[in-house]
Amino acid sequence: MSATMGGESAQTGDQSGGQSSGGETAAARLGLRKGMVVQELGWDNDTDDELRMAVEDTIDADLVDGDYGNVVDAVLLWWRDDDGDLVDGLVDALTDLVGGGAIWLLTPKVGRPGSVDAADIAEAAPIAGLAQTTTAAVSKDWQASRLVAPKTPA
Repeated sequence: MSATMGGESAQTGDQSGGQSSGGETAAARLGLRKGMVVQELGWDNDTDDELRMAVEDTIDADLVDGDYGNVVDAVLLWWRDDDGDLVDGLVDALTDLVGGGAIWLLTPKVGRPGSVDAADIAEAAPIAGLAQTTTAAVSKDWQASRLVAPKTPA
């Protein structure tokens, strides 16, 4: 399991969706493993196909879409500044997510068309009932923010 899955804040510097010099793919850094069901929302012609293929290779399956109709282990939510209300998008992404699963919010990097201000993510996550735990550079043009339901006291 990825070191970033424990909830601590971490940033990685690899700019490719493929393998880093340490041999770990961006998909593996996202904590994805073989056998997981990963839902993809917000796909458009600007998404990073290399990252998508790396995720599919890592989980050894195709990504499922919003019509999947069953629980998923993780959600890849591609989001751009002009995609609408981020809180609504995050709440919709929770629909099929299994308890303990993560939403990876994929946004264009700063300076790229459609980039999302980090403050907008920090504001939207708690309103949607989520906490941001990790940010990672996952490709040349996209970064990922890991959002999870906060742990509740036992």
